[in-house]
Amino acid sequence: MTAHFSSRIPSDPLTTTPFDSVLYGLETGQCLAFGSLVPLVVGGQSHLAALVGIVALAVFGGALVLRNHIENRRSFAGVGEAAREEFVTDQERVQQLVSENGGRMKQSKIVDSVDWSKAKVSRLLAELEEDGQITKLRLGRENLVCLPDHEPTASKSPEQPKNE
Repeated sequence: MTAHFSSRIPSDPLTTTPFDSVLYGLETGQCLAFGSLVPLVVGGQSHLAALVGIVALAVFGGALVLRNHIENRRSFAGVGEAAREEFVTDQERVQQLVSENGGRMKQSKIVDSVDWSKAKVSRLLAELEEDGQITKLRLGRENLVCLPDHEPTASKSPEQPKNE
């Protein structure tokens, strides 16, 4: 069925926007499909047109929900490690950093590796040393931070047993 278009619908279907087609369809009860007009009301039953529209929206909505679900699963796959790092205490973060650097690290390098002030790093290291989780050794004007059993052998007293 070919029809004459109102002034809102150009005769060239390639330049017709979906909005123009919807407006024309609302005015005339017909829909533009593949360059021809298709009646929205079949046999006087307008509920059939509504049903077709609802089914089309449900299919389109379902496709969008499925796409979002798949994208979310992909994005959560790499979040596991980041989430674990996010919930690490500051003391644990310092211990991990020293451990990753062979069990020994200069305090200035720790300050450079984290976004904390020198005072905060110093306070955290003092707490860790008090708890016996690290050892701080003075090397000239710097501190060497060591995990247990990673201290240089020259730093231990000769009377100290090897297992301490």
